[in-house]
Amino acid sequence: MAIDQLPGEDSRPLAPPAPAGETAPRIALSEVVSSLSRALDLTEGQPLGHSVRACVIGMRLGAELGMDDERLAALYYALLLKDAGCSSNASRMAALFGSDDQAIKPQMKVVDWDQKMQLALATWQSSGQSASIFTRMQYFLGIARQEQVTQELIAARCDRGADIARRLGFPNETVGAIHSLDEHWNGNGYPGGKRGDDIPLFSRILNIAQTAEVFLAKGGPDEALKVLRERRGRWFDPALVDLVLGWRRDRSWWSGVVAPDVEAHVLTLEPSVSARDVDDAGLDRVAEAFAEIIDAKSPFTYAHSSNVAMYACAIGEQVGFDAASMRRTRRAGLLHDIGKVGVSNRILDKNGPLDDAERAAVQAHPIYTWEILGRVPAFASFARQAATHHEKLDGSGYPWKLRGDELDAPARALVVADIYEALTANRPYRAGMPVDKALAILDQERGAKLDGSMVDALAASVQREVEGRGGVVEGEKAAGRVDRGTGAPWSIRGDDLQHVPHPHTLTPS
Repeated sequence: MAIDQLPGEDSRPLAPPAPAGETAPRIALSEVVSSLSRALDLTEGQPLGHSVRACVIGMRLGAELGMDDERLAALYYALLLKDAGCSSNASRMAALFGSDDQAIKPQMKVVDWDQKMQLALATWQSSGQSASIFTRMQYFLGIARQEQVTQELIAARCDRGADIARRLGFPNETVGAIHSLDEHWNGNGYPGGKRGDDIPLFSRILNIAQTAEVFLAKGGPDEALKVLRERRGRWFDPALVDLVLGWRRDRSWWSGVVAPDVEAHVLTLEPSVSARDVDDAGLDRVAEAFAEIIDAKSPFTYAHSSNVAMYACAIGEQVGFDAASMRRTRRAGLLHDIGKVGVSNRILDKNGPLDDAERAAVQAHPIYTWEILGRVPAFASFARQAATHHEKLDGSGYPWKLRGDELDAPARALVVADIYEALTANRPYRAGMPVDKALAILDQERGAKLDGSMVDALAASVQREVEGRGGVVEGEKAAGRVDRGTGAPWSIRGDDLQHVPHPHTLTPS
């Protein structure tokens, strides 16, 4: 759902409309996951819809192999969630190559790893982009000297992706498929160097499906089939490749894979007898899982989303949000930064001021948040709240420059929670602020930029929590920061050096 520019003198991007009402109590899990898979496409620098199109390709393979509905359902979610762990290696990849991870990843996606000269050339082209020849050579040689780096980068994404699928309750076949996604038929893949039939069948399908989709988007069906043919018996199971090669004359089917309505089509591919509905508890688990995907994008965002959700709910409790509003607020907090997975780690992890282009890239992330969450009917009631977390009452926020009554109470609560989290977290260039200093900054912004009642509510919650531990607010460090997984709303983990939101979430002025 694109956000266009308003015509005329007002050039603000068109803001998302206020929610019309509540969502249905149950909804198809396939609809939620297929829509959120767009965030996974962003983490890989792929065109939006990559995962969905790969799912269409992989599901045809599964059907032609005669899989029963239970196995087809397991394959379906493996295809949609194959990149669930990809955000976890973005920061290291950007630092290792000295380049934009959003540019490196798609470039490496088309490289034939068995062709050493091709791999070396791609590595050189990805090293120190826009830097001097000397600096580029330093990055290139640094990569060449680290023999295990490729395995470690892929293992990180495979382990994280498999863990997310497991915790979402998917079967072992789905989990294993994601973990062995990048294994190759000849044993030259990762992370385990498995070969032949030792590679799970689902993983063999996923690898063919994602590669075919990448080259289909790049050069059409002929290009996709050419690459599969060239890598047959090296990367891919020969029998599976032969099945796909048999589709070469089915031009209408290939056209359907890249058709604008492919996202509607993919919803029909989940076997109806195995179709999974998801209730409120299930939606919460999905939101929690994607919050981890979001926060894994940078080492400076560990648990940022869960902390924002916690602070926003603490505010909501103080001001009297009802149960439905509290649930929406928590989900909005967990997913508010989902658009940030499309921002380069060279920007997110930068230890210094941003230039104009970098700042524009950061300030676009709420638009991506809206475009992703706005597609999910189950999330429609809080998509606007999540997307407006950088707006201010006086119109000085971004990206829509909303004012006053254009921001409802839940949105105002999330704005305050996000700022407080940014102020009290450690950053690359400074330690997290003491609680009293952070609250003082929020108090300075009350009225003009921030809703004073929300600032007061947060201050009251923090005061109550700190005093409950026998402490005092003045000079308190890291008060109320969540220790993920404890279930306690105000668990303290002290000065957690891993929890550092990126330095550009907020610069108070």
